[in-house]
Amino acid sequence: MVRGAVHSCPVKYWYPAHQDRLYIVVPEIIIRLPDEGIVVDGMLIGVMSDTHDDIAQTKKAVSRFNREGVEQVLHAGDFVSPFMIDTLKELAAPLTGVFGNNDGDRRLLGMKSAGLPSMKIEGTFARIDAGGMRIALLHGNDRELLETLMACGSLDLLVYGHSHRPEVRKNGSLLIVNPGEVYGHLTGRSTVAIVDTVKRSAEIVEI
Repeated sequence: MVRGAVHSCPVKYWYPAHQDRLYIVVPEIIIRLPDEGIVVDGMLIGVMSDTHDDIAQTKKAVSRFNREGVEQVLHAGDFVSPFMIDTLKELAAPLTGVFGNNDGDRRLLGMKSAGLPSMKIEGTFARIDAGGMRIALLHGNDRELLETLMACGSLDLLVYGHSHRPEVRKNGSLLIVNPGEVYGHLTGRSTVAIVDTVKRSAEIVEI
């Protein structure tokens, strides 16, 4: 996290709040520019998908996110069994997830996640605002929906999984991230992604 002062604001203009400070107002955030230089308060977001009942690798992902100091975690689906919720309890950051096509007992997954104050599963699609970014989260098995979101023009970050293949790319101003698979058995690589909301960039990390 790059430290500074950021506050929610829906307007878009220069705003001189104090004689000795200048605020730039952009969608969702205000960035304070003090005399000594630019200080931007951003957020690191941990992104994971396709844990597929692999407790050991999921714990490694949790440890990596905690070491990196992420402030939000996104799970793009395919937890698979409800007991996997227990492996995510040690996350220091709140988690928002969606269901994947292999999440069979969605009712119990939902019940177990609802019992944790810092975790929620939003169904098959989630729309999130974090770190000044407008984010869409889905599993990615609905290809038509995925392609529609890629082209909609109203998002900053699109997160999906399903393919088990890590990907970071830009479509205009839209950052598209597939963290790959935590499970690691399909591709031979166990990976997550870390998104920097200040740089509007993402890195694939092997665990």
